[in-house]
Amino acid sequence: MKKIIVLIAFSLVFQSVSAQLFTKEKVANNIDNLDKKFLSWGYFLGFNQYDFKFNYNEDLKDILVDKTFGFHLGLIGDMRINNYMNLRLEPGVFFTTRNLMYDESYFAGQDFSASDLLREVRSTYIHVPLLLKISTKRINNFKPFIIGGFSTALNLSSNEDNPDDNSGGEFRMKRNTYFYEIGFGIDLYLLYFKFTPSIRAIFSMNNEIVLDEDPNSPWTGNVASMQTRGIFINFTFQ
Repeated sequence: MKKIIVLIAFSLVFQSVSAQLFTKEKVANNIDNLDKKFLSWGYFLGFNQYDFKFNYNEDLKDILVDKTFGFHLGLIGDMRINNYMNLRLEPGVFFTTRNLMYDESYFAGQDFSASDLLREVRSTYIHVPLLLKISTKRINNFKPFIIGGFSTALNLSSNEDNPDDNSGGEFRMKRNTYFYEIGFGIDLYLLYFKFTPSIRAIFSMNNEIVLDEDPNSPWTGNVASMQTRGIFINFTFQ
C-alpha cells in the first residue's frame, strides 16, 4: 500500500513539474533571482527506508532486517557561499519501522516462542544534518547537484533507559546517532518556486545497540555492532 502511495505522489508531482518545464509557451528562465539570495528558506517531505548493518562475534546465521517505507518532513535553511556552493541545515522528523528476524539457532538449548524470533524496532528521529551542496551551472530551468555532509539524530523511541531488555520484550538502542550522508538531485525552477527531487544515502558512524543484561542473550550476545544505514527520497520546495 505504501509503495502505491509513493507512486501516486511521484506521478502527481511529475505532472505538475512537466506542465511548467516543458510547455512550448515558456521561453524565459523562471525566478532568476532566487539563487542570488544569501539566505533562503524552504521545507521538504519525503519517504525513507532504514536498514541495519550487523557485525557479529561468531559466525552464526545473519539477523534478517525486514525494511519498510517511512515518512519524513522538515525545514531548510540555505546559505549561499558562491554560484556553485551552498551550506544547508535541514532539521526534520523521521518515522520508520524495522523488523528484526532471528534464526532459531540463536536459541539453541533454550525454550522460546514464535514471538521471540521477531523484534519490531519503531524509531522516531529528530534528524539534523549540516550539508554542503555543490551544483553545476544552471541550464535554463535545471540545475543538477551533489550533496553531502554530517548529521546527528535523536531517537525518541530508543528505549535506552528502559530497565527491561529483550527478555522482557524490549529491544533497546542508543539515543544519539551520528551519520555521514551523500546524495544527488536536480533543482527545477518553476514559475513561482523551486522544486527539488533528490536521493540521499546515510551511514551511521557509531554502534547503536544496547546490550541485554545477560551476556549470552540470544538477541544481543552475538552482536559486535549494529549501525543504521538508509535511503531518503526527498521533495524540496523553496
